[in-house]
Amino acid sequence: MDWSQFQREVPQWYADAKFGIFIHWGAYSVPAWALPIGELGAVEEETWFANNPYAEWYFNTVRIEGSPTWKHHQEVYGGAPYDDFLDSWKAENFDPDSWVDLFERAGARYVVPTSKHHDGITLWDAPGTGTRNTVHRGPKRDLIGDIARATKNRGLHFGVYYSGGLDWSITNLPPLTNHHEVSNVRPQDAAYSMYAYEHCMDLIRKHEPEVLWNDIEWPDFSKQGGPEVPYSLASLFKNYYDAVPTGVVDDRWGDTHQDFITSEYQLKTDLEGQGLFENCRGIGYSFGYNQVETEEHYMSVSQLLSHLVDIVSRGGNFLLNVGPTASGEIPAIQRQILEGTAEWMAINSDAIHGTRAISELQPSDEPWVRFTAKGESIFAFIKGTGETSLNLPASLIQDESAQQMGGGAVAVSRSGDAIHLSLSSSNPELPTVVRFSRK
Repeated sequence: MDWSQFQREVPQWYADAKFGIFIHWGAYSVPAWALPIGELGAVEEETWFANNPYAEWYFNTVRIEGSPTWKHHQEVYGGAPYDDFLDSWKAENFDPDSWVDLFERAGARYVVPTSKHHDGITLWDAPGTGTRNTVHRGPKRDLIGDIARATKNRGLHFGVYYSGGLDWSITNLPPLTNHHEVSNVRPQDAAYSMYAYEHCMDLIRKHEPEVLWNDIEWPDFSKQGGPEVPYSLASLFKNYYDAVPTGVVDDRWGDTHQDFITSEYQLKTDLEGQGLFENCRGIGYSFGYNQVETEEHYMSVSQLLSHLVDIVSRGGNFLLNVGPTASGEIPAIQRQILEGTAEWMAINSDAIHGTRAISELQPSDEPWVRFTAKGESIFAFIKGTGETSLNLPASLIQDESAQQMGGGAVAVSRSGDAIHLSLSSSNPELPTVVRFSRK
């Protein structure tokens, strides 16, 4: 199969957006329980799966006999079937407009909710799911439709996450205990391939998502045929791009086609920079809400903004995950961090959105400095206050143009390629942004 036929210019909106919000919300938000042992990519595999900090993996971890999640489930829920959580999930306080208002103020330009995670429960009345979805059970709402409406009404770009590779509800496969099994112990048959295809086409027809974010590959059965073959992956891509010319797909379909590369927490960060990339992670260690996590497990506003700026300065996008509670509320600590991000973005967003990496300037950690560029402007993100020196060649910028975002002119002196400036910051832990005009 020649996948090169789908290669094209990535739509400008995606390259300009820089910051998106991921939403992991499901029946797993009812138990909302996992061990917060660390970030993906920083924990050894033999420890990770039985102690999985991803609360959205509850359905898998609870089946690993003797695991902390298995013990918790026996003690608290008496070993009840997982689908009891679907019926307990009411989303009674869900207000999609207030969610999107917060996301937009925090600087997000696109929103990507999970439409179906690995537990197989769909957040809309997906074809072939019978009553095992949020319209017929639990919330009794088309949650994807609600989020899509609120997102588009706010003028943001809407996307969907779909777990094409894993669906623990329709197979009798054992629990996954290592990364090799994640890639190989998954449904591959024609029936599941058609089932997943119909789900994605239904989402495309109903919502025209501008991001089609698949996970854990795609059934191999459908990867051989071309666009003219019904239910093939190539047919799905063709139909998607025909319906949504501004759409993009990620790199998690297998060795097929992609518009951008993904990394997750600290996993596969070595791939960043090999093309347009997007890093995703939760504010804490989990994507789904985890009631066990406390402030020590969450990013601070400073850490979040530093991460965002670093990614954008290297030409990437940052997809930050929010994990709502089962009732539909953004947990207080997550909301607090997003509100802090919103305050910074209200002043500095112009240095993020629509920018590009600038190869002529190198980052530094002493002092902490990152750079972006847009049009005739170069932006320097600097942590600290008072006197600071940067390596900024006179051939690139007009020294006298220095302006602190949200402030006034900055006095600059020069020694060769180094400039010296005095910054005023109420919080030196947050990046202060200075705008320069190009020469």
